[in-house]
Amino acid sequence: MKLCSKVSYGLCDYYNIAMDIVFIQGLKIDTVIGIYDWEREIRQDIVFDIEMSSDNAAAANTDNIEQTLNYHAVCDRLTEYVRNSEFQLVETLAEEVCQIILEEFGVKWVKLKLNKGEAVTGAAGVGVIIERSS
Repeated sequence: MKLCSKVSYGLCDYYNIAMDIVFIQGLKIDTVIGIYDWEREIRQDIVFDIEMSSDNAAAANTDNIEQTLNYHAVCDRLTEYVRNSEFQLVETLAEEVCQIILEEFGVKWVKLKLNKGEAVTGAAGVGVIIERSS
């Protein structure tokens, strides 16, 4: 049995595997999102924090970018998708982004935090945090 790092992410124990994490923090993308008429007429910045399962061993052994979960490619794909989307709910956008990561990048587990910023007076940020697996 392979062991997880000192930090347990739950799914590592469930799948009985070692799991590395590739993360993207603070990815800011502007989009049309919201339920109110005024929100449908403006673009708002959404900030993503993403953790994705990965097996980094092959990349570490070969020092070859082709063996990695390429976070630059993930950022490019998500930026293109989110900028062209027009969802009403952050829940829907978060779900769609997770599905892209799982399906297009071969990730088995993803944790995503979507922050809509100061959408509520007095709050530094609001949004959702979801975890999905394939």
